[in-house]
Amino acid sequence: MKIPAHEYEHTVNFYREILGLTEIQPNGPDDTPRFEFGDKVLWLDRMPGLSQAEIWLEVIASDIDSASEHLKQQGCQRRDEIEPLPSGFKAFWISSPCNIIHLVTTPGELIERSADTGIE
Repeated sequence: MKIPAHEYEHTVNFYREILGLTEIQPNGPDDTPRFEFGDKVLWLDRMPGLSQAEIWLEVIASDIDSASEHLKQQGCQRRDEIEPLPSGFKAFWISSPCNIIHLVTTPGELIERSADTGIE
């Protein structure tokens, strides 16, 4: 979830203290707070330039090239301009017809990148 800076602390507190979601242990002091959300992970990213929260989703594809081709054949355009991804990161951006952003990636890609760079 992308959260405006002016709502960030209250939003993190909402998930941590009010809803009591289990927080996933951060790797470092500057890591984005993450919470267990059923069988999903809720990421809370502070975004100074936003005026309201945005929901971004992650889609896991076993074969990133096949996923890219399938989405292209269905008329879904890649949106790589949305946010730069690290060099070598096996992922790309798309958006739904109602403009929900999706990161299409491979299983374990975020975990692997985090182990390599310390960034999640």
